[in-house]
Amino acid sequence: MIIDPAIGTLVLAAIALLFASAAVHKLRDPARFEAVFAAYQLLPAAVSLRVSRLVPVLELLVAAGLAVKASRPYAAALGILLLSGYAAAIAVNLRRGRRDLACGCGGPTDRRRIAPWMLWRNGLIALGATAAFATWADRSLSLTDGITLVFGLLTIALVYLC
Repeated sequence: MIIDPAIGTLVLAAIALLFASAAVHKLRDPARFEAVFAAYQLLPAAVSLRVSRLVPVLELLVAAGLAVKASRPYAAALGILLLSGYAAAIAVNLRRGRRDLACGCGGPTDRRRIAPWMLWRNGLIALGATAAFATWADRSLSLTDGITLVFGLLTIALVYLC
């Protein structure tokens, strides 16, 4: 399957925006994110603290890496790995019956509780990231494509926020 570069760029730009936004939220209040991360009770406390500090750095690497053609597949693979890890953490805690945990995905002040639909959301975003591995049509982006990308990205961001 060959992807049009405007569509591929739009999908990966939306995912990059998501990861950049997630990282900024975590970096704005690292202590709050450390507490949210630790509440999942998946790692020993000392390890949990180190990993929670690493997560926003990895998210920024995904966002930046998706913007550069040479690093795009590596960034997409890291993004898929992070999304899978987040989904696994949610799934484990849902299975434990711990539905009162904050998901940690909406920023330091968001108290959205984990839910099964988040597993599907992460899976769909991970599926979108596979666009980085697909063959893209060999054509340059035009001014029309640029306008489409800007308004498409704004639309995707607004829909995601809803």
